[in-house]
Amino acid sequence: MANSTNPIESPAADSPYELLLRAALVTPITHYLLIFSLIFIVFIYNFLEIHFLRDLFSGFRGQPVTLTFNPSSQLYNDVVSKCRVLHGRYLSTPWLCSPHLQTSFLHYFGNSPVVNYRREVFMASDGGTIALDWVINAEVQCGDTSPIMIIIPGLASASDSAYVKHLAFKMAKGGYNVVVSNHRGLGGVPITSDRFYTADRTDDLRALVDHIHRQYPEAPIFAVGTSVGANILVKYLGEDGVDAPIIGAAAICSPWDSLIVDRFLRRRFVQRLYNKALTAGLKDYANWHKDVLSRLSNWEGVKQARSVRDFDDAATRFLANCETVDAYYRQCSSCKNVEGVRVPLLCISSLDDPICTSEAIPWDECRWVRAVDEFFTTLSLQKKEIAVSFINPIQTSDCQSPLTNITENGIVPTQGQNGNIGIRHRPEREI
Repeated sequence: MANSTNPIESPAADSPYELLLRAALVTPITHYLLIFSLIFIVFIYNFLEIHFLRDLFSGFRGQPVTLTFNPSSQLYNDVVSKCRVLHGRYLSTPWLCSPHLQTSFLHYFGNSPVVNYRREVFMASDGGTIALDWVINAEVQCGDTSPIMIIIPGLASASDSAYVKHLAFKMAKGGYNVVVSNHRGLGGVPITSDRFYTADRTDDLRALVDHIHRQYPEAPIFAVGTSVGANILVKYLGEDGVDAPIIGAAAICSPWDSLIVDRFLRRRFVQRLYNKALTAGLKDYANWHKDVLSRLSNWEGVKQARSVRDFDDAATRFLANCETVDAYYRQCSSCKNVEGVRVPLLCISSLDDPICTSEAIPWDECRWVRAVDEFFTTLSLQKKEIAVSFINPIQTSDCQSPLTNITENGIVPTQGQNGNIGIRHRPEREI
């Protein structure tokens, strides 16, 4: 009797790998394309930190603002309580629901308003030249007593930068006499001494504020800084304390702790892309002033720099008289100066900021909100003087002190963005 075997009925006839291969070969290619497309979409969604689904599931209602405050806070009652944006909801543009998409869109497609400037050249005591660009406002006539707004731009930015123009235009329409304080070597001004601007030096800002205060002794002075400009502003306010002739200030996207930001910029691939872009801007700045900077730095290192840290190691630390780049980062970090500030200070930062990471935010020293324009407008319109006190944050843990703050579940302009503001009351000091 003959024996026969049926290969279909015998699972041992083929190995499992051969069966898988046969199944893979007969699977339509459209299925593979669908699978790879889904994997790619998930990758891009996470890589770009998109939060469209979160907004979709919330019905595109935005995030509410949660206020925690002591009703006895005079500054809250006179200022923050009148900022309507703090009592509403905020939703980011649905098709720009990513910090990287927003940054790219504003860089390539953001149309800045037309802003005309009147330039004033300020000569520093060391012979350095600084350009002060005053906004020419045809709609509002500013007098000697009109409130003055000083704008301190960010890294390698000047009065012609798009975001600076937007800020200057908005403040000028609100009735401020706006002036942009360009850093040394920026705004088309040459370096005329052996000093450059660095994130740790507040001498230039101090001299400019005193100069403007002497020019307009009856005008209240406000200041707003962005990025490195915010870092310099906070350091200046913390160093001068009650002697700073500033009525109110805002620090937007300050790096706070440069050591932490340096590590953050080297952590992920997308951050390394930002790192290279920032380095390119710094190298352009260096090339503009090669004649002076090449004498004061390691010029070969500047030319070969591939990151902000490389550039700072080759140039900035020498300009700041620091032995190492880490020593410079410790010296320039403004987080240690926050507790010395003795004027109302509005601090804004994004928890999903692709450069100035939220890991560096000094949460115990200050609380965050985002209402810059309305904050300044309301503050400047107050009829009575506001007394401000600064209490150690540790002492406010029982919520008995006059502390106003926006909790971490507060305003969320984009994914993970929110803010808190700390406002402290000092009866014995009037501003």
